[in-house]
Amino acid sequence: MTTLNLPSYDYKTKEIEGKNYIFDPIRKKYLLLTPEEWVRQHFIHLLEKHYAYSKSLIRLEGGLSYNRLQKRSDIVVFDQEGKPYLLVECKAPEVKINQSVIEQASRYNLTLRCPFVVITNGLSTFCFEIDFNNGTFQQMKDLPKTKEL
Repeated sequence: MTTLNLPSYDYKTKEIEGKNYIFDPIRKKYLLLTPEEWVRQHFIHLLEKHYAYSKSLIRLEGGLSYNRLQKRSDIVVFDQEGKPYLLVECKAPEVKINQSVIEQASRYNLTLRCPFVVITNGLSTFCFEIDFNNGTFQQMKDLPKTKEL
């Protein structure tokens, strides 16, 4: 797998019928190791170990509806009141973060209404603070800390 610009960690992998799987500590099971899953698992580790987000507040691949279409958000972190707080859209390392990817995450967030949106391919990571009242957003230098929850 590609070396990412995210902290490395002691992940668990195993091979099943010739395919590689990685352990997901949130769902507590092994998942097929795709490039996107590689990024997602590293980002989960970053959220939990480097930003002190609680595993109990993280939901992975949650369903959402947009224009009558069923979509899946990669990572959503909830605040202590159970409200969506941080949306993370993960892409495979070879996927460039461009306007189309930003628009995809923004569409998902119309339903979720998270005040923070992160887009990452593991090589580049962008975080935006969303102001729904003014319809504006601002790029942040870092992810929001848990003390803001």
